[in-house]
Amino acid sequence: MSVTTSAAALTTGHIGINVTDVGRSADFYRRVFGLEVVHEGRDGERRWAFLGQGGTLVLTLWQQADGGYDAGRAGLHHLSFQAGSAEEVQEKEAVLRELGAEFAYDGVVPHGEGAASGGIFFHDPDGVRLEIYAPSGAEAAEAPVASAPTCGFF
Repeated sequence: MSVTTSAAALTTGHIGINVTDVGRSADFYRRVFGLEVVHEGRDGERRWAFLGQGGTLVLTLWQQADGGYDAGRAGLHHLSFQAGSAEEVQEKEAVLRELGAEFAYDGVVPHGEGAASGGIFFHDPDGVRLEIYAPSGAEAAEAPVASAPTCGFF
């Protein structure tokens, strides 16, 4: 017997990320995304932090990794966050540059050649691949990858 449910009833709840240093990662996500620590704890060597915005849980950080993100292993490809405008993306880019974040491309780039949507592609302190994009405003920029979506192989 097969049971099916309607996907329309589901929404993304929160995202859990394994990190090597929960304090460092919490500070990064607070500064870049404007999240606040809503709860944190410790159980021996294990630490965690729950980050939210406007009363909604967004990220949970779990200090249980002993190495950085490995793009060569199955699992998470990247996390993408939508901003309201290309200007907001540029504001986030300035914060990331102050933090010394590693970028995949220089500046705001379109999702593909001729696309209006685009953003910045970067890595968190443990190498997790992240994107902040806007639905429009990248039309004038050249796509860094001609034959595939920009967010595909960074």
